[in-house]
Amino acid sequence: MILAAAQTKPKRGDIEANLLDHYRLIELAVQNKAQLIAFPEMSLTGYERENAQQLIFKKEDSRLDHLKKLAVENNIVIIAGAPIQIDSEMFIGEFVISPDNSVEIYTKQFLHEGEDDFFQSSFNYNPMITIENQKISFAICADIDNPLHPENACKRETDIYIASIFFSPNGIPNAYRDLQNYARKHEMNVLMSNFSGESWGSPSAGQSAFWNNKGELIGQMNDSDSGLLLIENQNDNWTSKIVKK
Repeated sequence: MILAAAQTKPKRGDIEANLLDHYRLIELAVQNKAQLIAFPEMSLTGYERENAQQLIFKKEDSRLDHLKKLAVENNIVIIAGAPIQIDSEMFIGEFVISPDNSVEIYTKQFLHEGEDDFFQSSFNYNPMITIENQKISFAICADIDNPLHPENACKRETDIYIASIFFSPNGIPNAYRDLQNYARKHEMNVLMSNFSGESWGSPSAGQSAFWNNKGELIGQMNDSDSGLLLIENQNDNWTSKIVKK
């Protein structure tokens, strides 16, 4: 099994440019035989609150068409984030785009302070997928601040917990501490994807990383590069490599 965390520098509000960046990184992941690629929180738009309504995606959004095509043609699962409208409500969410041409939505369950002025939270959109008999579940940013979230993932027998985040340089040490603890406590492998450039006018910390189910840090990116953290499992032994864009 080979999985990829994409570390990106979003262009604020420029969905077209961000999509092109996604395409390039997906192609890079495919070249490295990845079966899944996970992008950071709201990766298609960059993190937004006040402007999110103008950037909103819907499940049947035509802007997802090429991502769906790449997933089908290359047998890869693509996890891409955006503000997502479901019925009349707006969520911080991500699209789980699978090789069978299906699209599922995960919605952030635990919001940061201030996000609830713009977004709803929901536990109703919480898909799991399976790759090579490994159950995979998802988290977005502040979800990982609440121990209940990984605990619930553990109850669902999650093997791999994928967190798409936007954490600042000040916040990243806490993210590392918590994700390592969750990996060890719940015996889950943990893959985390973060931006390496500014989003919402604020710096992001990069340092996308992977911990095995013993809580051992297997690989991490630095705070400034764009590219992929690739992790591979052979006979229950995880290894990592970094491919810069």
